[in-house]
Amino acid sequence: MPTAKVNGVAVEFQPGMTVLQVAELAGEEIPRFCYHERLSIAGNCRMCLVEVKPGPPKPQASCALPAAENQEIFTNTPMVKKAREGVMEFLLINHPLDCPICDQGGECDLQDQSMGFGRDSTRYVENKRAVEEKFMGPLIKTVMTRCIQCTRCVRFISEVAGQAEIGLISRGEDVEITTYLEQAVTSELSGNVIDLCPVGALTSKPYAFEARPWELAKTESIDVMDAMGCAIRIDARANEVMRVLPRTNDEINEEWISDKTRYACDGLMRQRLDRPYVREGGQLKPATWAEAFAAVAAKIKTASPDRIGVIAGDLQDAESMKAALDLFGGLGVKNLDCRQDGARIGSGPRESWLFNSSIAGLDECDALLLIGTNPRLEAPVLNARIRKNWLWRDLKIGVVGERADLTYPYAHLGAGPSSLGDMVKAKGDFAKAFNDASKPAIILGAGALARADGAAVLALAAELAGKAGVTAEGWNGFNVLHTAASRVGGLDLGFIPGDGGLSAAEMVRPGALDVLVLLGADEIELSASDAFVVYLGTHGDAGAHRADVILPAAAYTEKDGLYVNTEGRPQFGERAVFPKGEAREDWAILRALSERLDATLPYDTLEQLRTRLYADHPTFGQVDHAPTGAALDLAAVGAKGEVADLAFASPITDFYLTNPIARASVTMAQCSASTAAARGQKIAAE
Repeated sequence: MPTAKVNGVAVEFQPGMTVLQVAELAGEEIPRFCYHERLSIAGNCRMCLVEVKPGPPKPQASCALPAAENQEIFTNTPMVKKAREGVMEFLLINHPLDCPICDQGGECDLQDQSMGFGRDSTRYVENKRAVEEKFMGPLIKTVMTRCIQCTRCVRFISEVAGQAEIGLISRGEDVEITTYLEQAVTSELSGNVIDLCPVGALTSKPYAFEARPWELAKTESIDVMDAMGCAIRIDARANEVMRVLPRTNDEINEEWISDKTRYACDGLMRQRLDRPYVREGGQLKPATWAEAFAAVAAKIKTASPDRIGVIAGDLQDAESMKAALDLFGGLGVKNLDCRQDGARIGSGPRESWLFNSSIAGLDECDALLLIGTNPRLEAPVLNARIRKNWLWRDLKIGVVGERADLTYPYAHLGAGPSSLGDMVKAKGDFAKAFNDASKPAIILGAGALARADGAAVLALAAELAGKAGVTAEGWNGFNVLHTAASRVGGLDLGFIPGDGGLSAAEMVRPGALDVLVLLGADEIELSASDAFVVYLGTHGDAGAHRADVILPAAAYTEKDGLYVNTEGRPQFGERAVFPKGEAREDWAILRALSERLDATLPYDTLEQLRTRLYADHPTFGQVDHAPTGAALDLAAVGAKGEVADLAFASPITDFYLTNPIARASVTMAQCSASTAAARGQKIAAE
């Protein structure tokens, strides 16, 4: 490896690194505004100036300068210090003195670096330039007078998000950043520009003037808005979640999160269930816990086990599903299901429902086939990762399903299962490229599995995977992309119907059951069911409206919970605030109910429950481990059968309103309305 000296200290570096990267390897802090590790190099701000020998006797921008063998780099000479002070002085010429009222105050790179690398005074007394505010939609608040034209937002939207909606107009002193025709940004990842902005030009509109960073208690947790399990930080004040920010996790979300993850948190305070309710005379009336448990126990005790059913919702943690499984399984109930959408999956080997290549492993893929999935809506951060692979490695992508703007080009092979048959026969250019690829991958979505012939579609995809070499020594590219945070955990627990048991869709049919217990299940149609419905959940959503008894539960920010993401990676979600009102953690409610049913569960604390969970299902104890590259017997995947030639369709029609928390969010409602308006709006010469 080549070697360079940084302030006299020899450092080995990889070929292709920049001087800035080499300096940071040596532990030197290099100030920067425009440079970002995950974006292209712009060299706009010139704050990263260093002195390099051999080279011209002047400061040079380290972010854009390739490092070389035997190069000498100096980061703290008088020349460098003076140059950085000069650059900072220029940056502050037109920057307003907004620090006391700026939402970025306390978290502002410009503020920090001006203290660390700038002058203590300025020589400029001229009037500052003012810039009109721009409209970027309901999420991004703009104060463009503060903008220093670093173009991080422009590069993120065009390179990572794949939506060329933000750009520069004019030249010189008049340059401004704006959206195209001042329209709202439509990317599902747009909120990340707020984190990227090194000044207060782009800030969070819903969070504006709500709190200061030093007022907030910060809790590291896991996102449950989709099945990726993105690393997040929950910032709370008192008992209210104020905002959600991303944490860096290169194996899953890098440092991005979706707008729903970031902004749906205001739904945690609205339409909450904060006390038990019992339906009397056709109306739900407040009750005590004892009264609610008595009503539930009376119904369950008089019902036959084959007339009782339990459906787990999309946001459930593993502990609550384990408690439900132990309680109702112990009572002889076989009607258990965690698949609200009716996905025909869960009966084969564990790898048949996992994202086996892992999210990070997808970077190695050289041909990708998407079947019945729209990753832009189902997992926007994963979609950005696919786009990155396409940008860097010219990834070949094929789609079987509905046409959609995925932010990257792809070969549309057809709308339904018949196109898979053509792939099996290697018909077409993409099929040939897929068969010739060294590391091909398939991603199956809910649009392919959540249908009556889902098991047969799964088997057909497995047949294709076998012929194309999708699974090989050290590589397993057979992937299932789930949309629910609870799904893999439920399947790992075996939260599916036992022998002779009813599926979720069968449980809600007229006359199917006497008692139906919903664990936060709000995405299934309940109008036809005539069962006695017990709803254990957080919001006054569809399940609560139909319920005969409501048991208020804790949201994901209000409890410690274990979630398994689509890769099969168990991760801990941590409690940031306490449950609202009389609400309690789900497992604790079931533990209390078990006493009333004379079937007391054998654990009194969360630790005891987790000990039993790990003992019965060891995979849950492998926290933060994704079983990548595991061997998969493709012959055991799915079930042979007739496949209906119906087009695949993603189950997500509105990205912003997919769960009770999001539907209770005012911000998500505004985003939904803004997106709907943008779809129907003609632009430019149309």
